[in-house]
Amino acid sequence: MLLFIDSANIQEIREAHALGVISGVTTNPSLIAKEGRNFQQVVKEIVSLVDGPISAEVVSLESGGMVEEARELAKIHPNIVIKIPITPEGLKATHILRHDNIKVNMTLIFSTNQALLAARAGAAFVSPFVGRLDDVSHDGMHLIEEMVAVFKNYYLSTKIIAASIRHPIHVSQAALAGADIATVPFKVLMQMVKHPLTDAGIAKFLADWESVKNK
Repeated sequence: MLLFIDSANIQEIREAHALGVISGVTTNPSLIAKEGRNFQQVVKEIVSLVDGPISAEVVSLESGGMVEEARELAKIHPNIVIKIPITPEGLKATHILRHDNIKVNMTLIFSTNQALLAARAGAAFVSPFVGRLDDVSHDGMHLIEEMVAVFKNYYLSTKIIAASIRHPIHVSQAALAGADIATVPFKVLMQMVKHPLTDAGIAKFLADWESVKNK
C-alpha cells in the first residue's frame, strides 16, 4: 500500500518527503485555506517537491466549471490529479476529463455504489472517507473491504485511496483491507514511526554504551 500525505503545508510535505515513504500528496480547499496562501502557488511548490500524484480540488459545482478548472490545473504539471466530489455533475466532468487524459480523484465517497459509479465514469482514484463514516457510527473499513472486493471482481483499474485517516490504526486497517493507498495527515505519519518499546530500547542501548565506552 502506498502512502500519500494529506496536507498543503510545504514544511510538512518537505519533512515527510525526506523520510522516503511518501508517494504522493492530496490537498483540498480547507487545507489550502488553512495555509492562507495562493492556491496555484502552493500546488506549484508541492509538485516541485514530490514526484508523484498531486491531488488538487475544483470548487465549481457544475460540470462545465469543473472541467474548465481542471484543464487549468492540469497545465501546472503532468502529475496533477483533479479532485472532484461524487455528484451527477462531478461524474459528467470526470467522463469528459477522461477523454482529455486528465486523471481524476473522485472524493467524498461514502458508499460502494458511489465508488462503482466513479470508476465507471473514468476516475483514476476514488477516496472513501473512513474517518467521517466512523464519526457517524458506520464502519469505514468495511466500506474499503467492499470496494476492494467489487473492484477485484470486475478488474477495475481505479485505485482506492483510504482518506479521512484519523490515527495509525486506520492506516494498518486500510492496508489489511486491501486499499491501494492511504493518505495521511503529517501528525498521523509521525505517530506511525513511534512506539514506546522503540524509545525504551534506544534509551537502554545508549545507557549501556555510556557504561562501557570509556573502559
